[in-house]
Amino acid sequence: MTSSLIISKRLETIARYCPQGARVADIGSDHALLASYLLVRGIASFVIVGELNEGPYQAALRQIQTLALRDRASVRKGDGLSVLRPGEVDAVCIAGMGGQLIVSILAAGADKLEGVRRLILQPNVGEELVRRWLLENGWQLVAESILEEDGIIYEILVAERGEPAKPYEGKERSLEELLRIGPFLWEEKSPILLKKWRQERDKWQRVLSQLQQSRKPEAAERTRQIEAELEWLDEVIACLHTDKR
Repeated sequence: MTSSLIISKRLETIARYCPQGARVADIGSDHALLASYLLVRGIASFVIVGELNEGPYQAALRQIQTLALRDRASVRKGDGLSVLRPGEVDAVCIAGMGGQLIVSILAAGADKLEGVRRLILQPNVGEELVRRWLLENGWQLVAESILEEDGIIYEILVAERGEPAKPYEGKERSLEELLRIGPFLWEEKSPILLKKWRQERDKWQRVLSQLQQSRKPEAAERTRQIEAELEWLDEVIACLHTDKR
């Protein structure tokens, strides 16, 4: 395997957040492509790949075997952070799964985070849940990225031990809003963030249109909730749009 190993823009962005020379764990590794890239590019000094199911575990093993640096990699089968020993890695990547699952993995394996300096997390949905867990468990958000690839928008959250409330202080949005939007993403106000929230608004507008045709008694209350959500989304979108002019 040469340095020509090609990975997705999403994984490449995650790789950029891995500290140089770090020992990195990639949990739920998507064929160990990120781990391979980190070794081939000389970013990581050692990688641990964790997979829960037999098929992905075997695929990761096959990929690692193609590397000249395979002696600096360990592929392990197990649930979440259970594949790690405390103090064994400097950084943990968990990418490509729902926010609730990422939170469950972090919570269940909290003792395995001893010595970990950085978390690099890419939830497919439920980013707010991940930010809230970090805030409540002593992890300070230090960076966020948003990108679009193949028509899908991804957010990447990077956290280190520190002052969890700091990124949310002194902003014009409330804590609850910034947990949803992302404090660094709100400051950056990229066109992709605007696109994300426009798509979110379109989704809720479709739900509202369906509800308005319903005769169920609970539909009226749900309609009011969605109308309030749409009002908030309109205000967020207006701010993002105005700032990008």
